[in-house]
Amino acid sequence: METIIEPFRIKSVEPIRMTTRGERARLIREARYNLFGLHSDDVLIDLLTDSGTGAMSAPQWAAIMRGDESYAGSPSYYRFESAVKNLMPFKHVIPTHQGRAAEAILFSIFGGAGTRIPSNTHFDTTRGNIEASGAAGDDLVIAEGHDPANMHPFKGNMDLDRLDAYLTEHGDAVPLVMTTITNNAGGGQPVSLANIRATAEIAHKHGKPFIIDGCRFAENAWFIKSREPGQQDRSITEIVRDCFSVADGMTMSAKKDAFGNIGGWLALNDDDLATEARAHLIRTEGFPTYGGMAGRDLDALAQGLSEIVDEDYLRYRIATNQYIVDRLDAMGIPVVKPAGGHAVFVDARGWLSHIPPLEYPGQALSVALYEIAGVRSVEIGTVMFGRHPDGTETPAAMDLVRLAFPRRTYTQSHADYIVEAFGELADMKDSLRGLRIIEEPRLMRHFTCGFERL
Repeated sequence: METIIEPFRIKSVEPIRMTTRGERARLIREARYNLFGLHSDDVLIDLLTDSGTGAMSAPQWAAIMRGDESYAGSPSYYRFESAVKNLMPFKHVIPTHQGRAAEAILFSIFGGAGTRIPSNTHFDTTRGNIEASGAAGDDLVIAEGHDPANMHPFKGNMDLDRLDAYLTEHGDAVPLVMTTITNNAGGGQPVSLANIRATAEIAHKHGKPFIIDGCRFAENAWFIKSREPGQQDRSITEIVRDCFSVADGMTMSAKKDAFGNIGGWLALNDDDLATEARAHLIRTEGFPTYGGMAGRDLDALAQGLSEIVDEDYLRYRIATNQYIVDRLDAMGIPVVKPAGGHAVFVDARGWLSHIPPLEYPGQALSVALYEIAGVRSVEIGTVMFGRHPDGTETPAAMDLVRLAFPRRTYTQSHADYIVEAFGELADMKDSLRGLRIIEEPRLMRHFTCGFERL
């Protein structure tokens, strides 16, 4: 069949408040043209993030009812730990309230002035936690990862030659090597199993631990299964285990590929590092058997980890993004191809070529999409990555607009509405204007900065 159907039934619904275009123009102006500043009930379709915004299943809600809120030694923790270890064979699983807390703990150990952390591409909170420690984050994705139209099947891959040369050049300044799966900042692009293994081999050759940011591990495994030679007859669970078997640790936002509304973890194999991490955890998050989460959330995540590897779900999720990418591409709207796992990425710099990168074409497009259709997206470009710790600003590698789809939340008619909205934008794109920043914090400015239109 050609029609994409959701592999689930809807048991509970949440009404959407239908705003007018005039209302939205006023609301985004009052939010200083920053979509993070909008009230969520003023948004028709919220694609700001896929983090913590998905719909939980009936078995997850049932699991919440058995959550045990004991301060120490809760059975909810042990169910959670078992579910993680079933997929990721690490010795120590340290829960945190979300992924950025795991990053903060990791870089409290490995960061610091003068250190450098390479990755395929660091996302915003990872880079923020690296820079807050005094370290520098460097991106070593393959060249194809910077070309939105390139059809390379694994555009999230680490550039292995550059990594080897980087580790030779910087030596003792590098405490670890990271890889993000999928590569969010590069368009939700996957990393091949072969590249993960080769990255680990190079890191270990230079005596560096290899850490995976695993937020979208199941979507990455689906791409490995469907695109990488020799992987087609293997299960998603087997592929996931192979991805993590070569790593020394991982950070995880369980608000993504664990169907959680909150939660995360840091996993490690080294006993001494785990002891140090748990000491930091107790100081900032909570006891090691709850780590900033309620027992009910731990149980919801344990159940979610068994659901995320379902191939019917993953097939549907990727197909929905592919459908929108194909429709926009047919309309002449430049998009990142191949379609990513969790989001559709529009090449705002390529589409709005009359707006210079330092006038933020991605932000201009995101604002216009909200005004036209009530759809909230997020800029992934010069606003997010253009400002450096020394205060200078340069254009990011790409200026993208990300439409991140919450899991099991929207239907095919929502996808068609989004495509229709871009059809209206196409008729007015040449009239869109850039923006300038009128107020910004020192780190991670995109969350709270204010703009005005030029």
